[in-house]
Amino acid sequence: MAELNRDQRDAFKAFKKKFKATQLEEDSRLCRGPLSTGKGRVVAIQPPTGFGRTVWEELTSLGYLTRDGSFYELVTWKKN
Repeated sequence: MAELNRDQRDAFKAFKKKFKATQLEEDSRLCRGPLSTGKGRVVAIQPPTGFGRTVWEELTSLGYLTRDGSFYELVTWKKN
């Protein structure tokens, strides 16, 4: 993995924080469908504001995120 510059590191940290908060919010929802398993699963989110689109594209090209339209997803790492 390439070393991140300060803007990329700050953006990635903000993305992870927003992703975690979104997951917690989804898990704490009281309204669930009768056929649901009870746990929502957040896969992708819109990136936090305050960082330019180029930062998110750079993180995608470096392999930290994947992009699906206007949503971004964390890349899961497998340990060898």
